[in-house]
Formats: sequence, C-alpha cells, structure tokens
Amino acid sequence: MSANFGPAQLEKLCRGDAGAAEQAFLAYEPYLRLVVRRQLSPRLRAKFDSLDVVQSVWVNLLEGLRAGKWHFADAAHLRIFLVKAVHHRFLNYLRRHKTALAREQPLGASFSWEATPTHEPQPGDKVQAKELWEQLRALCPPAHHQLLQLKQQGLSLAEIAACTGLHESSVRRILYELARRLARQQEQETPLSGSDA
Repeated sequence: MSANFGPAQLEKLCRGDAGAAEQAFLAYEPYLRLVVRRQLSPRLRAKFDSLDVVQSVWVNLLEGLRAGKWHFADAAHLRIFLVKAVHHRFLNYLRRHKTALAREQPLGASFSWEATPTHEPQPGDKVQAKELWEQLRALCPPAHHQLLQLKQQGLSLAEIAACTGLHESSVRRILYELARRLARQQEQETPLSGSDA
C-alpha cells in the first residue's frame, strides 16, 4: 500500500507539500477505500460510497498538516492514523445517514449548483466569479479538480459522473461538501456586524 511513499515524501507531506499530498493520496486511497467497503451495507451504498469517506478524511488531514497539527514519524504511523480517521469518519457518516434513511426527502431544497440567472452579468460579476472559482479550487482536494473544472464548464451532474467514473450521487455530495466548506470559510472571513473597532 505505501511502498511508493517513502520517508522523503512523508517529510514533504508533513510540511504541507501539494505534490507529496497527491502522491500520498494515490498510495493510500485504494487501501482506505477497502477499509470502508468492508463495512458498507448495500442500503448505505445508495447514500455514500467509500470515496466520500476517504476524501473527507483526506481534506481534514491536509488542513491539519497545513496548520501544523500533526507530524508523522514514519509511513506506518501515517497509515494507522488514516485507518483510525477513516473508521471514525465512517461511523459519523453512518449515524448521519441512519437518520436520513428514516426521513428520506427529495433533493434540492437547501443548495443548488444549477444557478438561475436573475440579471445580465455586470463587469464586476466576472471578477467575483473568477475569485469564487479560485477559492473553490483552493478548497478542493487534488483528486476533485477535474470534477470542479467540469462543473465550471457547465456539465450536468450526470455528465460529470460519466466523465469521472463516479456515481452521480457522489458528484452531488462532493460538490455539496465543497460548497459547505466555502460557506464556512466565507463566514470566518466576514466580520460580524456590530463588531466594528
């Protein structure tokens, strides 16, 4: 599993190097997905798949490494950490989706990537749109850059799924999670009203 990810790459990963992060993901992702698939029932597969869980853990790992939260002595310690994190994240998904399965509702109420134009584009709109996509790309794990680019080109969820080999519901969840991360980031960057110095 980690034969192609040695001490030099691990040191780069711990420093937050993007190339090492991509190498690590490629080295560990198949094993971590297997860890999830062993626990995933057919009923839950309709709600999320192993890639959803692994990607979610990977995003947290990268954020923690950039913040200096973790450092791994060797590849074995990284593997143990990732397996535990995947297991805990799977349990979180399981708890969340048990409730969702009981209260199934139609999709589309809270967030839609299919924007409805309400006015003609203004000059500042292009600048804002470019900034938004740059923020999304920065928040997006390297494995999802193609998916994000396809969405930017205006492809539907079904078309993106066909291009990437992912299930359409996985594409929807990835984009939704990315939108949530962007909203959290924007909330953190926006000062609260009434807190003017």
